[in-house]
Amino acid sequence: MKYSIKVNEVKQKEGKESNIRGFATVVFGDSFKITNIAILENKDKEQLFVSMPRYRSNERDENGGTIYKDVCNPVTAEFREELYGNILEAYNQEITKGKGQDTPGKSEVEMPEFSVSVTPYEKEGSSIRGLARIYFDDSFIVNNVSILQGKDKLFVAMPAYKTKQVDEQGKAIYQDVVYPVTKEFREMLYSQIINEYDKAKEQTQTQAQERATQVPDREPEKEATPFR
Repeated sequence: MKYSIKVNEVKQKEGKESNIRGFATVVFGDSFKITNIAILENKDKEQLFVSMPRYRSNERDENGGTIYKDVCNPVTAEFREELYGNILEAYNQEITKGKGQDTPGKSEVEMPEFSVSVTPYEKEGSSIRGLARIYFDDSFIVNNVSILQGKDKLFVAMPAYKTKQVDEQGKAIYQDVVYPVTKEFREMLYSQIINEYDKAKEQTQTQAQERATQVPDREPEKEATPFR
């Protein structure tokens, strides 16, 4: 799978210590972008590592703390080592040359191969109708993609984070963390997600109807208890 990497260094402010050293953006085949990939420093080991964008889940750990999960991540150890290695290499180039560069040999234009899985999900009072996952070349997964009910039809919402900006009505503005870059790929991706949702919803309804029409097995008749 072809991809390009862009890295921006984070300058440290005086009096404010942070382990964030930079942020990376990865684009698969010039068609799908992953942003907010953090480059962090483990000060104890004096070692850099990569952290994929995360979202706050509803789950809690043993101490009652909030559990955060990756929005997206490599599926295989081989691709994880390759991708993270190239991100760190791009970061080293950034701090050495003073400007972000695409990773050599990873910038060919193509539409990445992908597949999607969808789970219908409805909650009273919510516009959510399903959750989807996107698999790129069986090497990278994007989680927490929402299928929402609009006024007239369903639409796809990519994982997003809340910005400090507000719109004209004073409502918070959200920014997508991962998203299609081109119109062609967006239409192809979103169309397949909706199609898979329709198939999954139809299958769920069919299974529910089959269970409803099944005649429950009759309980075996109890033997008559003799009078005493």
